[in-house]
Amino acid sequence: MANKFRKLVAVEPIRFDRQAVQKLSQVADEVICYQDSPASQEEMLRRIGDADGVLVFYTSTIGAWVMERCPNLRYIGMCCSLYTPESANVDIQAAHARDITVTGIRRYGDQGVPEFIISELVRLFHGFGGVQFRPEPMELAGARVGVIGMGDVGSLVADALRFFHADVCYFSRTRKPEAEARGICYLPLPDLLERCDVVTTHLHKHTVLMDEQALARLGNGKVLINTTFTPPYPLEALEHWLKQPGNFYIGDTAGAIGGVDGPIFSLPNVICPDRIAGESVQSGQLLREKVLDNLRRYLEET
Repeated sequence: MANKFRKLVAVEPIRFDRQAVQKLSQVADEVICYQDSPASQEEMLRRIGDADGVLVFYTSTIGAWVMERCPNLRYIGMCCSLYTPESANVDIQAAHARDITVTGIRRYGDQGVPEFIISELVRLFHGFGGVQFRPEPMELAGARVGVIGMGDVGSLVADALRFFHADVCYFSRTRKPEAEARGICYLPLPDLLERCDVVTTHLHKHTVLMDEQALARLGNGKVLINTTFTPPYPLEALEHWLKQPGNFYIGDTAGAIGGVDGPIFSLPNVICPDRIAGESVQSGQLLREKVLDNLRRYLEET
């Protein structure tokens, strides 16, 4: 490749195996891969140094302060989803102001989310995991499930639930005619909360859509599910709701509920393995392919 990065730094582990790291040498004269995440922005600055290309996972942030002190930096590859500037762990506006290209990836870990949700709902409905939703075991068939956020992941979840004959409706900022054509009805958020036995949220990071009043409208004897890294409701409101009779929470990571040492994680009606639902052999392979494709495309276009 004629055009290459002079120095490409992976500032933390990015799920690259040995073969993928070797492929980085095809796009950069020098490659440095760190095996832990930087503990501060000062450490982030030290690691980037005079590099012209950077790779970062979702676990660290790169802000304006760092960019201002890295005059050679011209490319940041996010090895994670990039949907909106507000949900990104890179300051997109600061990058654009300095003519730094930022890329992200999509549709690499989506399939694991519906698998996780279906598996945990089945365990909860039938009591296979030691706790049971209702006095008698239940099937998913006929369960009223509301999906909040009908993007890539939300659509997969809705379709998976319908395969098991659940009664699925959705709420989204925009109507989804293609979903409605498949038999998934739209409901305003207040109506969805009142109607559904199970509510699963699939929103961008840092999106808070429900407050204590919304959880009160949801009522008791319900299941809340969230697989986003940040909660779509205040944690204090969630904790209060979980202390009411018959309520359950299902989530994949503890970080979204205040961590393993927080008051929510240890509640008996909280199901949280603290494992990322979308992390698998398949998603890792897709991640590596998409990150490498972004690097090559950037070099071809510059």
